[in-house]
Amino acid sequence: MQSVDPATETRIDSFDRHDAAAVEKRLDRAQRGFETWRERSITDRQALLAGVSDVLEANESEYARTMTAEMGKPIEQARAEVQKCARVCEYYAEQAGTFLQDDRVAVEPGAKTFVAYEPLGPVLAVMPWNYPFWQVFRFAAPALAAGNVCLLKHAPNVQGCAEAIADVFEAAGFPEYALQTLRVADETVADVIADDRVRAVTLTGSVAAGRAVASEAGAQLKKTVLELGGSDPFVVLDDADLERAATVGCQSRTYNTGQSCIAAKRFVVHTDVYDEFVDRLRTEMAALTVGDPTDEETDVGPMARADLRDDLHDQVERSVAAGATVELGGEPLDRDGYFYQPTILTDVPTDAPAATEELFGPVAAVFEVESEAAAVALANDTEYGLGATVWTNDRGRGEAVAREIEAGCVFVNEFVTSHLELPFGGIKNSGYGRELAGEGIREFVNRKSVWVSDP
Repeated sequence: MQSVDPATETRIDSFDRHDAAAVEKRLDRAQRGFETWRERSITDRQALLAGVSDVLEANESEYARTMTAEMGKPIEQARAEVQKCARVCEYYAEQAGTFLQDDRVAVEPGAKTFVAYEPLGPVLAVMPWNYPFWQVFRFAAPALAAGNVCLLKHAPNVQGCAEAIADVFEAAGFPEYALQTLRVADETVADVIADDRVRAVTLTGSVAAGRAVASEAGAQLKKTVLELGGSDPFVVLDDADLERAATVGCQSRTYNTGQSCIAAKRFVVHTDVYDEFVDRLRTEMAALTVGDPTDEETDVGPMARADLRDDLHDQVERSVAAGATVELGGEPLDRDGYFYQPTILTDVPTDAPAATEELFGPVAAVFEVESEAAAVALANDTEYGLGATVWTNDRGRGEAVAREIEAGCVFVNEFVTSHLELPFGGIKNSGYGRELAGEGIREFVNRKSVWVSDP
């Protein structure tokens, strides 16, 4: 497994895969450790999580540099990611006990009836490269607080991040078995899922990866949570604040170099404001600074791998061949590194790749619609259902439209992102299950109903 700097195309480091004996050792350690960890008090687990937050804050710059080097995230955004990881640890350090306390349920006089929330065991996490710290911490913090232990199979190109994350937990005082890395090939994941010691699986990644993991876990009757792709609509109605919508739309499409499941990808714009919005969006995206991700002034860095850049360009070219118009960009940058120009496509046919496929990079596809009803219909005309945005100066109208859109989260007049206090996840081909908030910590527990009567 090699880490390659996507800005310079130079090798950073290499990591040996774990052989069968090493995997066996980690699985055995996880199972044995779980029996001890589950008995630790919730207050102990919360205190250790608070310590993880401290470690992250103390070493923020170091971890940010690791992310930027391995997957090209602009350094300011990398620091923000470390900060968010610290906040999620603080959040569950404060709230886990409340979320996991027994729920008393009155059924019959004289009987004590309640629901207890108990850990499942070792949970395998198959994690992606695009948010190499955040995706892990938003799972691991609640899972560990609930009394589970974690096995982390990270993306091959961010193994430095994976090892750094394991070091964070160790530095905070977590036992070695609490979070272990598994450096294994994708084809080995099925064997790990099938192992009796693994009790559940969570995956953030592509639809194809989600189907494979869900199929294997389903065959073993094991719980899964899947957070998959997205083709989020960004709906601009005829009464929207166009200046703010264009500013936020640009940010939402290009943050993390557009490599985000909840990025705005399909801009659905009412015909009355279409021309002005496209002009404003073009101005915003043309002003972005593309370049060295270690430079504080950089807005858009390289894509994480050469194949990702090439696949994105292929989607753009096929969309243009189908009839789309390039309003801005449309080409890789002629320089070292895996850079792609911020791009705007208009006149996109509804059967073109820019309409039907997820564009995982800084390319915005803009669609013109004649009515609110047409906007909702186009927003829902996708296999995905992760996030969505609605822009209007009428709060009541915005809420009404939000209720009509098929997605796991809809934001009105706001940037779509995950919040600690709100459950996060999708529907349709964007996956199932929820992360964060109380719903997230209760995904990997046994909701045990208990009835106690007098003898």
